[in-house]
Amino acid sequence: MKKNYVSNSQESVRMFKNDFLESLSKVHFLVPVFIFVPVILFCIYKALFEVSIDLLTFFELFVLGVFVWTFVEYIMHRFVFHFAPPGKPWAQRMHFIFHGVHHDYPSDAKRLVLPPSVSIPLATIFYLLFKAILPVNYIFGFFPGFILGYLFYDLSHYAIHHFNFKGSVWKKIKQHHMLHHYQDPDKGYGVSSPLWDKIFRSDFIKK
Repeated sequence: MKKNYVSNSQESVRMFKNDFLESLSKVHFLVPVFIFVPVILFCIYKALFEVSIDLLTFFELFVLGVFVWTFVEYIMHRFVFHFAPPGKPWAQRMHFIFHGVHHDYPSDAKRLVLPPSVSIPLATIFYLLFKAILPVNYIFGFFPGFILGYLFYDLSHYAIHHFNFKGSVWKKIKQHHMLHHYQDPDKGYGVSSPLWDKIFRSDFIKK
């Protein structure tokens, strides 16, 4: 297997000549919390106090939202972020912008969570998609769970790269992601959970 370039530097590599575009590619890891926690709270309020979804239905929708996020996380990481067909410079460039830079500079603290320039449009698209699919008003129970799943993914991804864990569960999660970075980038696409890697047989053989 060809050895990929990996830098141990914690500094950010420049991606764009344009200063504004460059600024959009970097973000502090807490920014998603400030943006999306109010969205979660608004949806919960809307579900329970305005459209009056009963507690059991709300809980079921919320858990379903978290579960669906884990699947979306896997699919996007595997088929979107790692889409880089050889011989197509435009695809290689897009891959580097969206995800390749993270594999080349995995310790870059400013590029470990999705910047708002990406996360807000994606969240809007998923909101409209799920709103069209779900029964009327069920989106307000489902979407906060989905977004909570996303926040857990973003923050756990940052923690995996910058914190040392003592708990066995977190150690296994970190090991799974580190194998993706340093052993085989074509396996281990689940970041917050290895569930879908096991289902779709893209998991590592861990000793």
